[in-house]
Amino acid sequence: MNIIVCIKQVPDTTDIRIDPKTNTLIREGVDSIINPFDLYAIEEAVRLKEKYGGKVTALSMGPPQVEKALRESVAMGVDDIVLLTDKKFAGADTWATSLTLAKAISKISEFDLIFFGQQAIDGDTAQVGPGVAAHLKLPQVGFVKKIEEKNEDEIIVQRLMEDGFDRISLNFPAVLTVVKDINEPRLPSLRGKRKAKKAKLQIWTAEYLELEENDVGLNGSPTQVIKIFSPEHKKAGEIHEGEPDELAEILRKKLKEFGK
Repeated sequence: MNIIVCIKQVPDTTDIRIDPKTNTLIREGVDSIINPFDLYAIEEAVRLKEKYGGKVTALSMGPPQVEKALRESVAMGVDDIVLLTDKKFAGADTWATSLTLAKAISKISEFDLIFFGQQAIDGDTAQVGPGVAAHLKLPQVGFVKKIEEKNEDEIIVQRLMEDGFDRISLNFPAVLTVVKDINEPRLPSLRGKRKAKKAKLQIWTAEYLELEENDVGLNGSPTQVIKIFSPEHKKAGEIHEGEPDELAEILRKKLKEFGK
């Protein structure tokens, strides 16, 4: 069983700072980590490999330093690692990112499943996994909380819902985005860390993927982030006590003050 798991390197959210002049994230001196949701995707992919055989390939798009995150995935049990890096990829929104990842997955060609974490903590859009599925015209299920069983041509999963879960069958190949309920990610082993240092990293550029400059990065993004800012701290509220009629009158006056 061949599995591709797409991961992202993100700033550690415990140390996020915003430049007050430019309203952009300050990345210098900020530690980067594997997107926490992606750890569950890695773990589930490795578990399936251990149960059914095959291999797991980790794929990521970003600057050269993303190599660190990919090697960490090897320490968790991933076999092959591929980094999509090119200055032309800079500024990509979820559309351009999913298109680039889909093109790379097409290059890999032989796979049964593609895993994503539920979402990335630096964007929270949850759009890239479904976007890749759309570009590749593959069946996709989001918020997967459990993989029940695998047959020769299909896999049966549970999709988390507000009032329970759906039980869904998909034919291979398919795309799954997983939630934290699905497993408990393992810690990298000493043997895995040694393997990670020696792992061969494949680096693919826009030219290798045969992507036009207008289709990737900022040029290929129909949406753009105009501004990032910290929310303003709201003033403390007021607490009033009294009879319902009195409180209603106080509320009426307050609303009138605010032009409501």
